[in-house]
Amino acid sequence: MTATRPPADPAGVFDWLDVRSAARARAGLTRRLRPRAATTGALDLASNDYLGLARHPLVRAAAADAAHRWGAGATGSRLVTGSTELHAELEDELAAFCGVEAALVFSSGWAANLGALAALSGPGTLVVADESNHASLIDGCRLARGETEVVPHADPTAVRAALADRTRRRALVVTDAVFSVDGDLAPLAELAGAAREHGAGLVVDDAHGLGVVGEGGRGSVAAAGLAGAPDVVVTTTLSKSLGAQGGAVLGPRRVIDHLVDTARSFIFDTGLAPAAAAGALAALRLVRERPELPGRARAVARELAARLRAAGLTASEPAAAVVSVRAPSPGEAVDWAAACRAEEVAVGCFRPPSVPDRFSRLRLTARADLTPAEIDRAVEVVARTAPAAAVGR
Repeated sequence: MTATRPPADPAGVFDWLDVRSAARARAGLTRRLRPRAATTGALDLASNDYLGLARHPLVRAAAADAAHRWGAGATGSRLVTGSTELHAELEDELAAFCGVEAALVFSSGWAANLGALAALSGPGTLVVADESNHASLIDGCRLARGETEVVPHADPTAVRAALADRTRRRALVVTDAVFSVDGDLAPLAELAGAAREHGAGLVVDDAHGLGVVGEGGRGSVAAAGLAGAPDVVVTTTLSKSLGAQGGAVLGPRRVIDHLVDTARSFIFDTGLAPAAAAGALAALRLVRERPELPGRARAVARELAARLRAAGLTASEPAAAVVSVRAPSPGEAVDWAAACRAEEVAVGCFRPPSVPDRFSRLRLTARADLTPAEIDRAVEVVARTAPAAAVGR
């Protein structure tokens, strides 16, 4: 017998959203969009423009020229009309820069992670994932249709144990290289060793490492001596050190060919806009020409962290350009970030569920183009506006 339901009131279908919204507000977890002007007087320690290239004249000129030449958008998926000569150039130069056989450009880093993980796994695969992985890796694991085992953060021993106990024929180890919350570096060489001992592949998201870590900014995988390895696949974004937009998967040619044939977030998505591809390509060439930029970004991050710790705050030890500063609570983190913003210093604010350890923090991103005076200003404002409970934690 089919149960009958009373007629629904259309006006009340989404009443449950109000209950959830009120609960988030009580917990200090409400989020707000804050549109910014094209130019502001604020000191930017919130964006991911690690090398200061997003507004570089050559990068902007390349993007503008591509928009005039190719139009505002890619006009279709990469397999229809969305691949241009710019996409091919970018893929070739990314692969050469990172020391891999081939690269494939996606519309975003998120799409790259979803496409790579879903296409390289499946029902017969165990995916061993770090508990602090980025949300895009987590969602990629969910779409992989295999078994996912989450292991403690940066723990090769736990990875070995998970792989040793597996019943699935294939396996992948999945990790960020530089973790986006605290900016620490995964033990990639040890993870690769653990994977190889058990016949598993290694997928590394180097979104925060490309352009910052390694010789000349060639990334965390290259710094670990794994560039070009036949069992390692790298995903990355074009929206951080390269100051543009989009994502990429880099690795063995047969992996890239497989993604072209099977990665749904590549096949069914409109291609990256030519302007973004051109901007990323121009930025990549600047990184090659100015190999001192990655080291400068790392040095600025270390200085920020050391001086904030000297002021009594709990700041992470950065392996790249991300510095996190512990806040007492979600609400106090929001207020602290707002106080910095009122002083025209823009900082990030991370709260649950964005942080796996449940601790709220400010997130500062170092840039290679910050001046000594700007570093002084950033440290002074963050320290002076800190909640009393944040000092000495």
